[in-house]
Amino acid sequence: MFAHLHHLSHHAAWRHQLEMLLESAGEGIYGVDQNGRCIFINRAGAELIGFEPDEVLGRNMHYLIHHAHSDGRHYDVHECPIFRAFQEGQGVRIESEVLWRRDGSAFPAEYTSYPIRDAGQIVGAVVTFADITERKRAEAVLRANQVELERRVSERTAALQDANARLQHSHSALQRLSAHLQQVREDERTHIAREVHDELGASLTALQFDLNWLRPRLAHDGALERKLDDMMSVTRQALDAVRRILTDLRPGVLDHLGLWAAIEWQLQEMQSRHGLRCTLSLSDAEPERRLGRSAEIAVYRIVQEVLTNVARHAEASEVNVELTGQASAIELCIRDNGRGMQVPAQPTSFGLLGMYERARALGGELRIDSTPGAGTAVHLRVPESTR
Repeated sequence: MFAHLHHLSHHAAWRHQLEMLLESAGEGIYGVDQNGRCIFINRAGAELIGFEPDEVLGRNMHYLIHHAHSDGRHYDVHECPIFRAFQEGQGVRIESEVLWRRDGSAFPAEYTSYPIRDAGQIVGAVVTFADITERKRAEAVLRANQVELERRVSERTAALQDANARLQHSHSALQRLSAHLQQVREDERTHIAREVHDELGASLTALQFDLNWLRPRLAHDGALERKLDDMMSVTRQALDAVRRILTDLRPGVLDHLGLWAAIEWQLQEMQSRHGLRCTLSLSDAEPERRLGRSAEIAVYRIVQEVLTNVARHAEASEVNVELTGQASAIELCIRDNGRGMQVPAQPTSFGLLGMYERARALGGELRIDSTPGAGTAVHLRVPESTR
């Protein structure tokens, strides 16, 4: 079968080594002369194309195994990369073409073709080729899996986008509901404050007038006069309680003098009730800046909640409220020197949740900085557009 190997080697020993090398190769290997005729082929190569080695020697390899494309179209020999190797001296590596078997079936193949030179002259070409059917099958499976993966990812992405859209819609609806509930609560506070003022306040004031009317008429009776004094004291305490309740429900100073005056009044009340040293720092221009009515109420309630928490939990001796402004926003910082706290990543108390929600409803931002033992600072930023 290797009768023609003497064209490549004149020594029997070299010829035997070449035979062993060719036979041990797992890929198909054959050589062609300048006319494209096979001058040698190893057994692996012959088996790949369905021939015995001796049946291939001397035959034109292009017309034998490379005569058509995969779709059956004629493959012109002058377009063949193997032909160019021995005609033009161009080495090539083809990743995927088809070669044809003896029975007329084709198989996908990867091959290389490089010229054989003797004394600088091209005398033929050597071709190595391999059946890549399994690789193609694996690639097809991989492509199918990739397509399926992309389909599933696309479906999952669409589902996540849909879920996100629903979540955003729900979140937006909850924010609108929260804002509505806040407004309803403020309206209810105003209504209750008005009712308390008009009904209970008026009744207590009338009672106080009546008690004053009785005083000179009971001057002759010491026991009745002392009882009258007790009743006057209880009435004054009731009126003070009514005023305090009215202020908590709806401070009149907020409506008449604005937010900054209301915050200053809050600090004065806190200092009076709890003995804390309270200060308010405003730039000269800030008192003139007004927010919208609902925005001022929201900021007032946030400050009210912060000061309530300071009084209840901070164990502080000082509280400072500082107001600074920019062209686009107003910033408020409430700082105490209390025991501080570990700020939760997600607020759970209704007080904190309410403050964050009020800030979000304003399009603003609320941030709490605190370290155990080092006090707490609450930063509120409200955009100027909330006017």
